[in-house]
Amino acid sequence: LRIPPSPSYLGRSRVWTVMLLLGTCLLYCARVTVPICAVALSTHFSWDKKQSGVVLSSFFWGYCLTQIIGGHISDQIGGEKVLLLSASAWGFLTVLTPLLTHVTSAHLVFMTSSRFLMGLLQGVYFPSLASLLSQKVRESERAFTYSTVGTGSQFGTLVIGGAGSLLLDWYGWESVFYFSGLLTLLWVYCTCKYLLSEKELIIPIDYLMRGLSISKQTKVPWKQLFKKAPIWAVIIAQLSTASTFFTLLSWLPTFFKETFPESKGWVFNVVPWLVAIPTSLFSGFLSDHLINQGYKTITIRKFMQVIGSGVSSIFALCLGQTSSFCKAIVFASASVGLQTFNHSGISVNVQDLAPSCAGLLFGVGNTGGALLGVICVYLAGYLIETTGSWISVFNLVAAVNSIGLCAFLIFGEAQRVDTDSAYMDL
Repeated sequence: LRIPPSPSYLGRSRVWTVMLLLGTCLLYCARVTVPICAVALSTHFSWDKKQSGVVLSSFFWGYCLTQIIGGHISDQIGGEKVLLLSASAWGFLTVLTPLLTHVTSAHLVFMTSSRFLMGLLQGVYFPSLASLLSQKVRESERAFTYSTVGTGSQFGTLVIGGAGSLLLDWYGWESVFYFSGLLTLLWVYCTCKYLLSEKELIIPIDYLMRGLSISKQTKVPWKQLFKKAPIWAVIIAQLSTASTFFTLLSWLPTFFKETFPESKGWVFNVVPWLVAIPTSLFSGFLSDHLINQGYKTITIRKFMQVIGSGVSSIFALCLGQTSSFCKAIVFASASVGLQTFNHSGISVNVQDLAPSCAGLLFGVGNTGGALLGVICVYLAGYLIETTGSWISVFNLVAAVNSIGLCAFLIFGEAQRVDTDSAYMDL
């Protein structure tokens, strides 16, 4: 007997989905402030390319360090509390950054430290989101909810790319930081005021301390958990998809500039991300619809991953072979857009397998994906230099995606593995 959700649940769920979508959007607005202002900052502070690279890359190193602990704390005290705490901190940091540059002479050290701290603060966001959704959202609604919230990354990139570029031209680089930081703080205020009660905002010290330590007495059997093949399958798949996404994100603009010198930058920097928004929403809707129609959860997860990793890689390979700008835009848009099907595959499969510790497991995969992403980005550059061809880069993307996809297709499951109770065939 399937009991329909109550109107109050549906209403609250939709409001939270919209607010988390905005939160993800603002996360990316804050994250991309420095890349948007990179040229202006290097001119203002007289940085060379190497110094600019140090500032830009420092975010990543901080981002890797808090994924796992952020997910674990979220599993213990609630993902919404961790999200709001981190958003408050990165909002204030973004607003204060241009102000503090006027009181220090060591601008390179300060901006590098600021970006590293930004990475630390934002590193907890997606593991906390995975933890929150695993505990609050029904399995049959997870794919669409996660896909909807995930589109915030594309929205954020588009918003800061458009509004940020205008503010940069009109009022200088400082205005981009103020814009992003103040909007984030406004989002935190509205979420706290209208969606959380005073009791929900209080975090007892003992709860926080419990979250900071991974206790041996925890109900989750860690040793047994990491012996499970489905856990490693989803981690390997997440590692692969995250690193290939990072590679395309880093190299696509350069590919278009070098291959099609006369092309307009706003076309290849905007169109693929515009396409990614509806494809992400569609993948979530399709996934939940098929599960509600009676298809096995794991069958749908694997189907979505075939599209997200397999079909998207085919379009990436086509991208390396074409000499037409229009075809290249179509192939790039299809590759980037179809990668969003991963949201309905491995991203929610973590929540299927271990809802009690989904945040921590997501953090493990995201940390590995970010680290492997840096390796793949450097390797892509090396391949371009040695072969003189972009085909090798897209071959690399397809090869890494194939490894993750094969691991998930062979060993992936959707049964809970974080409890000792009898498994239920999903």
